Amino acid sequence: MKFARLRTSNGITPVIVSGEEAYDLTEFLGDITPNTMDLLDPAAVAAANGKLTRVSLADAKFAAPISHTGAVIAIGMNYAAHAAESGAAPPKLPVMFMKTPNTLAAPDDPFVIPARSVKMDWEVELAMVIKKRAYELDEDDDPLDYVAGFAVADDLSERTFQIEESGGQWSKGKCVPGSTPLGPWLVSPDDVVGSPLRLRSFVNDEPRQDSSTADMIFDCPTIIRHLSQYLALEPGDIVLTGTPEGVALSGRFPYLKPGDVVRIEIDGLGSQTQTMVAPEARA
Repeated sequence: MKFARLRTSNGITPVIVSGEEAYDLTEFLGDITPNTMDLLDPAAVAAANGKLTRVSLADAKFAAPISHTGAVIAIGMNYAAHAAESGAAPPKLPVMFMKTPNTLAAPDDPFVIPARSVKMDWEVELAMVIKKRAYELDEDDDPLDYVAGFAVADDLSERTFQIEESGGQWSKGKCVPGSTPLGPWLVSPDDVVGSPLRLRSFVNDEPRQDSSTADMIFDCPTIIRHLSQYLALEPGDIVLTGTPEGVALSGRFPYLKPGDVVRIEIDGLGSQTQTMVAPEARA
């Protein structure tokens, strides 16, 4: 099943997509938020039983597939080839950093480059949205039971802030407002787990990243179980699982500038596009 939030003239409409059909979830759960994560599975049943109103996806404009998220937690250096292009040894444990909730954006929103930015970078990533509280999971727990769904994310990163002005950590370069476009879909784990997923990114239609989740150092269940030993993952939290090789930080490509168009995609999860906007265009 795919869950999404559509931008309409009347506001946001949450929907579930089954095959070629979409159904309005408004009366069933109001909106897709941390407080309604436990209603997604019943919503799928209601859609299958014909209890929801059909809606059109023609010319749909998507919001982020979840609203009012809590934590945005990211894993760094989680693809072997990306660690190599960054000049780092593969980590022995997952590397964690935080992004602020106001980095969440719709999948096709324009992105305003910070005024001081000179090294704005792209990062296609597989994102997980947490379904229920995960804390101190043990070996008998299945971490994927705690995942509501998977989505495409772009971890847009300012490398000067992240590295040269970091003060010893990465989050300064990861917290630019709107720097976590998410969606268009939130796809249930049953439709994702089982085979490697291809991740790709393009800048102005020129290929950049082209890899697979098979190159991940730590897989999704390992990430969830590991994080739960240090913090409580709450419903609606977003976990970014790392990016493959092919970013500007590698030195192989120029950093982003106003007017550039970034497109990213993951097999089965859809695609998103961001146009880079100069800071003077900020509303």
